[in-house]
Amino acid sequence: MSRRRQEHLPSRPTWRCQDCGIAWPCSPAKLRLLGEYRNDRAALTIYLAVLQAEAAEQFAELKSDVSPARLRDRFLGWASPRG
Repeated sequence: MSRRRQEHLPSRPTWRCQDCGIAWPCSPAKLRLLGEYRNDRAALTIYLAVLQAEAAEQFAELKSDVSPARLRDRFLGWASPRG
């Protein structure tokens, strides 16, 4: 029996990975997204910014103490091209 390929998708409104349970985007999700958007980093940045805004709204509704700067690092900091 083969194991179904896990997508490492976010579970809303907590923004934890559905597969591994850590803060999304987890490392496998980041690798998948970098592969999907390898030829269009600007589109990846826009996509992640939209998800960051959605997460910020949902965390506010949950009265979570996640700071905007931390969300920016979590959603966008890793996707910026290096050097």
